[in-house]
Amino acid sequence: MWKRSLLLIFMMAGFVALRAEEPADTTVAAACSQPRKLSLLRRIIRGFDRLDLRYIEPQHYLYTVMLQATHTYDIYTLSGVGRNPQAITFAPDMKFKLGPYVGWKWFFAGYTFQLGNVNLSSIRQELDLSIYSSQIGIDLFYRRTGDDYKLRNARLKSGDRAVELDGVPFDGLKAGITGFNVYYIFNHGRFSYPAAFSQSTIQKVSCGSPMAGIGYTRNSLSLDHARLQSLIDDRLGEQTLPLDSALMFRSVAYSDVSLSGGYAYNWVFRKNWLFAVSGQAAVGYKKSKGDVDAERHQGFSFENVNIDMIGRFGLVYNCMRWYAGASVILHSYNYHKPRFSTNNTFGSMNVYVGYNFGLKKKYRERHETTY
Repeated sequence: MWKRSLLLIFMMAGFVALRAEEPADTTVAAACSQPRKLSLLRRIIRGFDRLDLRYIEPQHYLYTVMLQATHTYDIYTLSGVGRNPQAITFAPDMKFKLGPYVGWKWFFAGYTFQLGNVNLSSIRQELDLSIYSSQIGIDLFYRRTGDDYKLRNARLKSGDRAVELDGVPFDGLKAGITGFNVYYIFNHGRFSYPAAFSQSTIQKVSCGSPMAGIGYTRNSLSLDHARLQSLIDDRLGEQTLPLDSALMFRSVAYSDVSLSGGYAYNWVFRKNWLFAVSGQAAVGYKKSKGDVDAERHQGFSFENVNIDMIGRFGLVYNCMRWYAGASVILHSYNYHKPRFSTNNTFGSMNVYVGYNFGLKKKYRERHETTY
């Protein structure tokens, strides 16, 4: 079912992105050239994507090529809840990928390959895709971990850090997350998300916009706590400590339905330069199953309501023909129960440079050096 939903989202996003490329044509001749029964629908659709050309310059080219380097990261923190709770953070080494991309109108595709040593037994399955049109944004993600986690910050007694465990490999943690976020950009006529994160338009004047959206995620987590205890005993020796009973679980899975709201701002601090920042807070209701959830709650419970966060940052130089920049996208998901809590933060940092070509017919008479 969720695969069909993702396919439908892709189709809708493609249609929206295609319409977002061109400012709405509001001439009488254009309106009269269409059948009357479609004119109202067409006006409504184009009204969603109408751009204020004083603030946003549409894309002038049909094609683009780009080279992008990507760093991905993933952090899991498991902790008990109580007077002196234990907390352990797991994270793999940061991955570095490089690859080419090509684009035509709204269609954009590419391939990245991992640089450095690749351990086939610990390959991670990752799909992180964000689609930005003028008024609608979509995040899609599918992640399954390998066996490449390391202990990063273990606090086992009174909040003191056990430095002996820093950087120690641990293959007894498995985690996965699948989901999507869809959000609406209210001031889409003057504020351009594509200018900051897909380089398909240029923001000419600083502007911001509130956002609101919905999301769904499905999370799974399994922990081999016996192996973790054995690792702690081996590293700490006589100073070893038993794991908190809250961390002695085998698996947990939970789904999350959320409503989000936030604000985004594009700061044009110099011609062709843009700094973008946006943040969204999501109120999510999580329903879980697993051996960690000994106390099953029937019906609605405020104990199942948690706050998640999404943040985006971007720095872009775009003179229409050439563009370059960097972006950071962060997702943070929280899960709390009376005796146990987790936090999963994952995201990516991208550095890219690209070239547009194939000038559109309607822009050929313009002086290209303006951009």
